[in-house]
Amino acid sequence: MQQLNFKILKQDEDKRIDSFLNSSLEDISRSRIQKLIEDNEILVNNKPINKNYKLKENDTILINIEEPKEINILPENIHLNIVYEDNDVILINKPQNMVVHPANGHYSGTLVNALMYHCKDNLSGINGVMRPGIVHRIDKDTSGILIVAKNDKAHQSLASQLENHSMTRVYYAIVYNNLKNDTGTIDAPIGRHPIDRKKMAVTDKNGKRAVTHYEVLKRFKKYTFIKLKLETGRTHQIRVHMSYIGNPLLGDTVYGKEKQPFKLLGQVLHAKVLGFIHPITNEYMEFETELPQYFKELLNKLQ
Repeated sequence: MQQLNFKILKQDEDKRIDSFLNSSLEDISRSRIQKLIEDNEILVNNKPINKNYKLKENDTILINIEEPKEINILPENIHLNIVYEDNDVILINKPQNMVVHPANGHYSGTLVNALMYHCKDNLSGINGVMRPGIVHRIDKDTSGILIVAKNDKAHQSLASQLENHSMTRVYYAIVYNNLKNDTGTIDAPIGRHPIDRKKMAVTDKNGKRAVTHYEVLKRFKKYTFIKLKLETGRTHQIRVHMSYIGNPLLGDTVYGKEKQPFKLLGQVLHAKVLGFIHPITNEYMEFETELPQYFKELLNKLQ
């Protein structure tokens, strides 16, 4: 772990901390600085702050930066369920229990390892060596469709569509309890959990606007089968929002009940539909995947 220290002079008073550090640290991007602030790795006077914090004379800033590890990510011959592929994009139906990209503890067996074998060098490099081609991700235990960019031009277009919320993303899930209304919208900001940094939470502090629309497909005694449409795409958005309104996802032991009924491997959540404007042809394309076998069997059990 590398530690950096700054003491604020009169001339830097009233500057936003992320702006000040961005101009002071050549090798660290503003988005990385904001992530370090969000993860409480940047402290002012030994206290966590947010990226909007305005500096005062004599403030002391402490920055903890994990030393980068040289990791060689290798292509692996892992089966991919390809929904669609051309020279610019590839859409994958990811199985449950597969990690999207390498990270601490998962350097093999990921979707990226499989993509590197299948696509060779034809993946965008915008997100670096650990995430080639990855524009967005879904959780390890969430199954379903996601899109991967094969070149930087495609990546920039898809990232822009995600940012302006024009991409269609529809999920199917089973949640605990019965929802009061047949349809509804959850509009509640999501940010890093104030105590448990591995979790997200509905919070005004450092929270970003998050909007999820839901529709009831079928009601069971203790559970509800629902369709969800994402307007925004925050980390763990569906899981956090459904837990927030008292209907956590079945099988979600992080935001729901600790006990795992029906011998599930994780939350019952499937990314079913993905629609986007093709980055080169400008044509709107939409793809739909089948529910995985475990999901279908669970629905039959609940009937």
